Amino acid sequence: MTGIDEAAWARPLRPYAEIFRVPGAWRFSVAGLIGRMPMSMFGLGTVLLISSVTGKYGTAGAVSAAGSLGYAFSVPWMARLVDTHGQRRVLLPLVTVFVLATGALILAVQLRAPTWAWFVPGALAGSAMPSLGSMVRARWSVLLRGTPRLHAAFSFESVADELCFIVGPAAVTLLATQVHPASGVGVAAALGLAGTLWFVAERRTEPQVTLLAGPHPRVKGAATPGLVVLVPVYFFLGAMFVSIDLSTVAFAQHFGHKPLAGFILGAYAFGSATGGLWYGSRHWRSPLERRFTITLCLTVAGVATFWAMPDLIALTCLIYLCGMAIAPTLIAGFSLLESQAPPSRRTEAMSWLSSGIGVGVAVGASVVGFVLDAHGARYGYLFAAGCGVVSAAMCVLGRRRLRSAVPLTEPQP
Repeated sequence: MTGIDEAAWARPLRPYAEIFRVPGAWRFSVAGLIGRMPMSMFGLGTVLLISSVTGKYGTAGAVSAAGSLGYAFSVPWMARLVDTHGQRRVLLPLVTVFVLATGALILAVQLRAPTWAWFVPGALAGSAMPSLGSMVRARWSVLLRGTPRLHAAFSFESVADELCFIVGPAAVTLLATQVHPASGVGVAAALGLAGTLWFVAERRTEPQVTLLAGPHPRVKGAATPGLVVLVPVYFFLGAMFVSIDLSTVAFAQHFGHKPLAGFILGAYAFGSATGGLWYGSRHWRSPLERRFTITLCLTVAGVATFWAMPDLIALTCLIYLCGMAIAPTLIAGFSLLESQAPPSRRTEAMSWLSSGIGVGVAVGASVVGFVLDAHGARYGYLFAAGCGVVSAAMCVLGRRRLRSAVPLTEPQP
C-alpha cells in the first residue's frame, strides 16, 4: 500500500485518534463501555431466564418491563444527584444495589418463588442499573465543549453503545441457552460492577460539581423546546427497539435456531456502528434537526420490511443494512440536547433521552410479549414498525420546536 493510500485509509479515523489524545480519555471511555454492557444484556437475559422456567414470553416480558420502567424513572433523578454530588458518590452505592438485586432476582426465579416476587428484585435491579452512557458523554462535554472534536466523541460513544448491542445480545443468548439460564443476567451484573468501579476510579476526568447561588434550572420542555419532541420520539424508539429484540428471538425460535437470535441482533448493532463511525468522521453543514429527521425516517423505513423476511439469512442481511441509520439518529438527538443544556445540568439533560427510551422499552416489552404469544414473530415486527412510524411522525411534526430551540445559559449568582 502506498503512502497516499495509507493516508486516505486513515483520514476517516483521524477525528477519533485526536479525541483519545486527551489524557485519561481512553480509560474512562473503555470503562464506561464495559460498565454499560448490562443495558444490552439485562432485559433480554431476564426474558430468557424467566421464559426458560415458564415457557411464556408474556410474563418474562412483563418482569423485564418492570426493570426497564424502574430504570427509566430513576435515571433523571440519579443524574440530578450526580450533577449535585459528583459521579463517584452516586455510582458506588448504586452499583452495589444493582448487583444485590440481580442476585435476588436469580434466586427468586430459580427457587420458583411466586411470580409476584420476581417483579420486586427485577424493578429494583433496573432502577439501580448505572446509566454510564450519559456520564461518559458528560465527561467528553466538559473536556471538548466548543470544539469540533465533541462531535467525534459523541459519535464514538454511540458506536460504543452499538458495540454493547453487538456483543451483549449474542453473549447473553449463548450464555442463557448453552450454559445456564441465569448465567446471562449474572454476567451482565458482573460486567456492570467491574466497569463502574473502573470508571469511578478515573477521578482525573470526573466533572467537578458546579454550585450555583441561584435556583437550579429545571430541564423541562418549557425551558427546552427540543426536549418536548425528543423524549416522546425516544419513547417510541425504545418500544420499537425492544419489539425488534423479542420478535427476533421468537423468529429464530420459529425456525429452530433460537441461539442465532443474538447474532442477528448483533448484525443490527454492527450496522449501526458502521453508520456511526462514518457519520462521526464527517463535518456536516446541514442543520442537526434535518439530519435527525432524515436518519430517523430511514431507520423506520428499514424496520417496516422485517415482517416480510422469508428466513433468517435474509433477515440478517437486511437487518445489517437497515441498522446503519440508527447510530446517526441517536448521535444527532444527543447533540441537539447537549447544545441546549446548561453545564450544571448536562448529565440530567442527556439522561432524559435515556429515560424516554427506557419507558418505551418497558411499555413495548409488555405489549409485544403478548403479541408474540398470541400471533407470532411477524406481528411483533409489525408492532415494531408501528412504533417507528409514530416516532417519525412526531419528529416531523415537531421539527419547528427542534429548530427554534436555543442553548440554555446558567442563571447569574
